Amino acid sequence: MERIRCAPVIRRIVVHLAWTRRRAAVRTICITYMKIAFIHNSKKMGTGAHYINDLMATKLKENGVDVLNFYPKFRLTDAPNHLKGINNILFFYSLLEKRKEVLKCDIIQGTTYTPLAFMQFSKPIITHFGSTTRGFLDAVPKTHELEPECVRIYRRLKKNGVISELNLRTRRPLRDVATIEHYAASRSNLVIATSEIVRQDLLKAGTPPEKVRVVHNAIEDYWFDEPRVATENGPSIVYLGRIGEDPFTLKLKGVSRLIHLLRKFPCTQKLSIVMTKNKALTAWMRDHISNHTVAVNVKKSAIPALLQAHRGGIVLVTSRYEGFSLSLLEAMSQGLVPVSYAVGVAPEIIVNGVNGFVVNSLEEAEEKIALLLRDDGLRNYMAERAMRTADLFRSEGLAAKLISIYSEVLASTA
Repeated sequence: MERIRCAPVIRRIVVHLAWTRRRAAVRTICITYMKIAFIHNSKKMGTGAHYINDLMATKLKENGVDVLNFYPKFRLTDAPNHLKGINNILFFYSLLEKRKEVLKCDIIQGTTYTPLAFMQFSKPIITHFGSTTRGFLDAVPKTHELEPECVRIYRRLKKNGVISELNLRTRRPLRDVATIEHYAASRSNLVIATSEIVRQDLLKAGTPPEKVRVVHNAIEDYWFDEPRVATENGPSIVYLGRIGEDPFTLKLKGVSRLIHLLRKFPCTQKLSIVMTKNKALTAWMRDHISNHTVAVNVKKSAIPALLQAHRGGIVLVTSRYEGFSLSLLEAMSQGLVPVSYAVGVAPEIIVNGVNGFVVNSLEEAEEKIALLLRDDGLRNYMAERAMRTADLFRSEGLAAKLISIYSEVLASTA
């Protein structure tokens, strides 16, 4: 083994291997050692961004990359509602107290604008966009502009005391965050987009195309731990994921679409595994949707066991916008056939009639659900194909893609 002298941040080792059975040959494998600062929102796992950040850090460490995690502490707790966006942005400047530790790393990586405080330094910055706030804003209309069926559901939810208002009082905090996301992307050395939809969001905002790389998310290994055989259980309809709390996020996640579709099939067994703080909403969904089980804030690693009895069923993705949609892949990995709006990675991976359906309206969603419920052979065939698709998103290759990007950035800034 021979050590080669080169740049301080990258050391390459030449390894001599026999790579054929018949003859020995010399093969050079470049093993890159680097230290990455990951900037997170908080230590509490609760959103898709948190889960994928944790998965990326874990897989990078398994591949010899030194990952240091940094979490800001100090927030302006008395900020009025219209300044909440600015409050969230300033929150990350508290990390400057740890700047000596952060700046010892080779690369700083964060989600969207989280590395903002370090963009004044010369250290390379990578921003990871699982979604964009501009995408949220463009996708979510005011309540009166929704489908008539959805308007009626929101009015009923308000009448029943489930929600206090039909629209956000102000979108200014979101607009502030969207502006600073664009600034962060423009100042970063490289931007990772988790889907083609996110890449297009970034390009529309003016991010130079040569800065953007699409790297799909992966799902955790435990989704593949148990044997996954598509069963011939009675058909069921499943929802998996966040459903929101306030009027904006409820519309973003398409809760009114979900409620409408679940109520359209009263005789079918239904399961919703949801993340939300809105207890009134989950109670209403239990009481007003027949044959419906609601599991709230379940530990994520326990979800595959809950889905076992529903393999060969249907999973609904009703969101108006997703950057990637981890829950889509998670459900597909368990043999559920997606009926999904064209959000996140769905248009890139779903082939209509093969491993799911991409729909554009409530009427189309109803039609595809009805088709799957009455055709067991088609549904079980598509469930098997859905599992095969999810297999492409195992975590093994995630670290390799990231390390390749890190090497590119370090080479360009050397």
